[in-house]
Amino acid sequence: MHPGTILLLWMAAALLVQMAEGWHLAVLTAASLAAALASARAHCMRLLMRIRVLLLAILALFAWFTPGEAIFMDWPRLSPSREGLLLALAHAGRLLAVVCWVAILLARMPADRLVSGLYALARPCGMFGFSAERLALRLLLVLRYVDAARGSGRDWRRWLSASAEGGGETVHLVRERPGAADAAALAVAACLLAAALW
Repeated sequence: MHPGTILLLWMAAALLVQMAEGWHLAVLTAASLAAALASARAHCMRLLMRIRVLLLAILALFAWFTPGEAIFMDWPRLSPSREGLLLALAHAGRLLAVVCWVAILLARMPADRLVSGLYALARPCGMFGFSAERLALRLLLVLRYVDAARGSGRDWRRWLSASAEGGGETVHLVRERPGAADAAALAVAACLLAAALW
């Protein structure tokens, strides 16, 4: 499947999860977390560690600052509200599901194909003077330098000095042609998205 199609399907899924509620959202979040831990454990754990403060902020802001019935009746001023806690769990679940999908995407799609997909999606912006080639090549270079810096344990100052020195590295932007399977997948995704919106 074309990487641009994969990214479009990913975006459609991220839109659909924002509309999920109740037990549908709970099942979707649990399934996403299980799939990410099974197929992309290292990426998933790294991303979860990075968003832990954001998850706590969502919990605190929604649970304690949303008006509603206090959970602990004996301490109404200190208690989170029942409605706020439900809102916090819903928003945290949506964020968790999307982050798990990001982990799977990063683990399963090589950087070259990811950049190729972004290039394909950005090409229509060329009508407005936006260079899709420059965006794709810069993103590919950043991903390569970040991977190299992560493996060597260098800090950001050394990374910047090494990237400024250059090295005459040749970068190839891979271009793929979409096929019939891509058109069918996008048509099904568009139908599902339209049904969810109506």
